[in-house]
Amino acid sequence: MELGQLLKQARLDAGLSQRQLCGDTITRNMLSQIENGSARPSMDTLRILAGRLGKPVSYFLEEQPVSPNQSIILQARSASAQDRLVLLEDYHSPDPVFDPERYLLEALGYMELAQTAIAENRFGLGQTLLEQAKASGSQTFYYTPELERRRLLLCYAAGISPEGLLPLLPDSTDEFLLRAQAELDAGDPDSCGRILDAAPKKTPAWYYLRGEAFFAQKDFQNAAQQYLLAPESNRVYARLEQCYRELEDFKNAYFYACKQR
Repeated sequence: MELGQLLKQARLDAGLSQRQLCGDTITRNMLSQIENGSARPSMDTLRILAGRLGKPVSYFLEEQPVSPNQSIILQARSASAQDRLVLLEDYHSPDPVFDPERYLLEALGYMELAQTAIAENRFGLGQTLLEQAKASGSQTFYYTPELERRRLLLCYAAGISPEGLLPLLPDSTDEFLLRAQAELDAGDPDSCGRILDAAPKKTPAWYYLRGEAFFAQKDFQNAAQQYLLAPESNRVYARLEQCYRELEDFKNAYFYACKQR
């Protein structure tokens, strides 16, 4: 009997519905895929399911065919990124038992090595490794949106242009603000502005930072318009005073100078 069939039979014997067995940690859709054989659980997931069914993990594994790749996967799970990739060079595909985990381990290995390369300013190598991570991740259902988000942020750190990267990132305005602030801190208000303009929505913090980008570009008219939409504070009043002085609008400059406390 296949692993999925064993799980389903054990669930039925225990009188549990799929929803009851899943709880809050596993989706019902994933359990359905496992039971019908279209997906294989990770060891962590299998441990959770086995515990809820009152069975040892070995109960669900002992009848499974032994894969020639099993020893490689077991070693790769705990190996360093470099050693993991070396071990996986001896992996033989196709293997329906371990292929999903093999590609996940590869993707994680490439991303870890890319992060190290980027930290050492080897950006070309980092970009190559991140492309390899993408290729491996596309081969497994274990590759989550969160992992792709992590890879994309590493792409940005490796020097891939924001214009090519931004459409692929999750709709997180906070991420855009953080990266825009980093560009402004690095003395590149143009890149800061482009990142902000690509953000999925505008928040109060967005308006202040967009004003800062315009201010750094000495575009005081647009800067003032953005500051007026930002939350009122002494630093906003100070910026507005500076903008209006530069625009020779001394009435407004005086007004915002008086608002500062």
